[in-house]
Amino acid sequence: MSDAVLDDPGFPAARERFWTAALTDERYRENRVAVAERAGELIGIAMSGPPLDAVGAWAWQLYVLYVYAARHGTGAGGALLQAVIEPAESAGLWVADPNPRAQAFYRKHGFSGDGTARVEDGVREIRMVRDVQRRR
Repeated sequence: MSDAVLDDPGFPAARERFWTAALTDERYRENRVAVAERAGELIGIAMSGPPLDAVGAWAWQLYVLYVYAARHGTGAGGALLQAVIEPAESAGLWVADPNPRAQAFYRKHGFSGDGTARVEDGVREIRMVRDVQRRR
């Protein structure tokens, strides 16, 4: 997300409205939300739901996956991802580009770029998808 978006004085209120709706509005009842905590401190959050992309051939879409930078590499991201999208489910997501760390994380979890890109809120994103994973 660009600094202009993050610096907007209305941004915190907009995020609060977003999460209030995501957690309480009946329209989003199919969404899955998970949080990661360590020692009572919130360190990450993830949310997935039915695909928003009409052209997507996947069953589930990852909307949000954030882990505090100080907690990267602890396994919290992988646990959050698995909590909101089961390994046996096909899935799609949008990730900022460039964002090599996040893209590598998603590749590690079976996602690959499908060649589609967009710009949303001033951020260039690429779409990554994952086919159904077979148990080994």
